[in-house]
Amino acid sequence: MEGQIGFIGLGNMGSALIRGVICAGLFSSQEILGSDKDVTKLKALSQETGIRACEGNKEVVEGARVVIIAVKPQDIRAVLVEVKEVVKEDQVFISIAAGIPLGFIQQILGQKVPLIRAMPNTPALIGKGITALAVGQHATQNHLIVAKKIFDAVGSTVVVEEAMMDLVTALSGSGPGFVFRIMEAFVDAGVREGMDRETALRLVVDTFFGASALSRESREPLASLREKVTSPGGTTAAGLKVMEEMGLEDLIYKVIERATSRSKELGRQLVQG
Repeated sequence: MEGQIGFIGLGNMGSALIRGVICAGLFSSQEILGSDKDVTKLKALSQETGIRACEGNKEVVEGARVVIIAVKPQDIRAVLVEVKEVVKEDQVFISIAAGIPLGFIQQILGQKVPLIRAMPNTPALIGKGITALAVGQHATQNHLIVAKKIFDAVGSTVVVEEAMMDLVTALSGSGPGFVFRIMEAFVDAGVREGMDRETALRLVVDTFFGASALSRESREPLASLREKVTSPGGTTAAGLKVMEEMGLEDLIYKVIERATSRSKELGRQLVQG
């Protein structure tokens, strides 16, 4: 890819993206600029990866064609105000600040700068993430292609309308937390039935991993995969019956609905505050 890429914010996700694009050969270390308010973190990542450590956010924006804003949502207003005077319309800005709409960013920058909003999730830290991308009105198909290549370097991508981003936050952004909680419950159930925790954990983790891999690689619907392991009158059927009786589907729906609503609420608070 041509030009330099800059990262404002080098937390877990920003660092994962840097390692990902280097590993994928999208950018060399010398083509990556980074800034972070934690100077110690900045220097450590620079020493590890060879990226250029910038003294401030403006230096990143001045030197990069692609700028990734990877700061916490509550910090994005200050960052945008700080850099807006050096923004150029031939750049593309990609924000991973959860809950922050593109219109808010555009309003502060005050230009027709191309914007893309991204919602990655924590498995990106090991190259297994899923990122949803929403394109702003001034971003082109080429800008989207660039964004997809960057986030594909730490997993895979889907493109959605920005109106869906709060739901994306609930399904995939918060999703790993929900899955981990369910896995904890499986482990605890095994322990309650007499198994040692280490063995129960191994069984549960590898079962979830295997089921996830099978569902991704198979062309069959999830329902068909479930039916294949469910013999009439068997153990799986007995367990699934309890799930139905206790309203599993309604429970999951309420979880996603509540998380989506909270994402919208937090976004409004951050924009207004």
